[in-house]
This record gives sequence, structure tokens and C-alpha cells, in this order.
Amino acid sequence: MAELAQIGIPPAKPAVARSSKPRTAVLWLQGVTLAWMLVELGVSAYAAATAHSPVMLAFGSDSLVELLSALVVILQWIPNLSISEQRASRVAGGLLFVLAFAVAAVAVSSFVLRWRPETSHAGIGITLAALIAMPVLASLKRREAQRSGNAALAADAVQSATCAYLALIALAGLIVNATFHIAWFDSMAALAAIPILINEGRKTWQGHACGCC
Repeated sequence: MAELAQIGIPPAKPAVARSSKPRTAVLWLQGVTLAWMLVELGVSAYAAATAHSPVMLAFGSDSLVELLSALVVILQWIPNLSISEQRASRVAGGLLFVLAFAVAAVAVSSFVLRWRPETSHAGIGITLAALIAMPVLASLKRREAQRSGNAALAADAVQSATCAYLALIALAGLIVNATFHIAWFDSMAALAAIPILINEGRKTWQGHACGCC
């Protein structure tokens, strides 16, 4: 769980030039990320729909953003679709801002509409799994980004670490609601994730990651 102590990663070293061909490790990491995010997104959407859970909808939104972020990294090596690392980093930062807005909208709506989230065993299971898997992926991406000097992969590592934080927050909200039947705690857990998303979005947009979290 050491990865939960630090979301950010050092900026890619300017002296390392990105090869015109992706490293095998990069494609492997992004392939695993894409596969996991599809599962995470599907389970989160199911949990949000069946349990009427704002925090699971927020977590599912993060899964979608992470999926897009992984695609951005892969796009760097697709002919005719290649984008610069600076643009890829800004896209990743922008996605975090979009996620923060989506989470806020869902959480506030839940208070206004007085949603009463139900216990979600599927939500507890997927957030627990993400809490274990995402710090590992973030660590591997961080290490590969430092080796290759790839800024987009560095930004994607931030996304993976942020997903771990959100998984912890979502899991806490789900467990409290399931144990004590405090419905509003679900929405409060979603709101607690917003400052993390905004801060990481700002740092990623500027081309470097936060080391303060």
C-alpha cells in the first residue's frame, strides 16, 4: 500500500528521447490497464444502477477516464493518429478535471433528489480489488515512465494512483452504508474525492505530478 502515500511521479527526464517504437513493457502495461478498466467500468456501472450509489457512479466515471487515458498513451505510436507527449499529458490532465466535475454533479444531485443508496456487494468487491491492483499498476507505470522518459505514461501513472485513492474512499463509503445504513455517507465519500482530482489534474496539465499526496 506504499503507493497510496504518493500519487505523483517525477517529471520525465528531458535527456531521454522517446523511441519511435513503443517499449514492449509500455504496451503490456496499457493492455492490462485497458482490460482491467473495462471490467471495472462494467461492474461499477452495474453497482451504481442496482444500488443507486453516487460513489459507485463516481468510481465508474474514474474507470472511464482511466480507460481513455490508457488509450491516449497507446495513440502515440499509431500511424496518422500519433499525438505529442505534451498534448497527451494535457489530455490526461483535462480528463481529471472532467472527472472532478462529474463526481461533483452526481454527489450534489444525490442530495437534491434524496437518493438512498443500497448495500452493494459488487461495489465493495470491485473497489477492494482496485485498491489492491491499481497501486501495483501505478508503480510499474511510474518505473517505466522514468526509464523511457515518456510524459504521457507518467501522467497515466497518476491516473492509476488516483484510482487507488478513489477506490479507498468509495470502499469506505460503501462499507459504512452497508454496516450502519447511513445513506448520505455514500455521497459524502464521493465529494471527498474531488480535491484529489482537481489537484492532480492541475499538476498533470502543467506537465509534472504532485508528490505531496
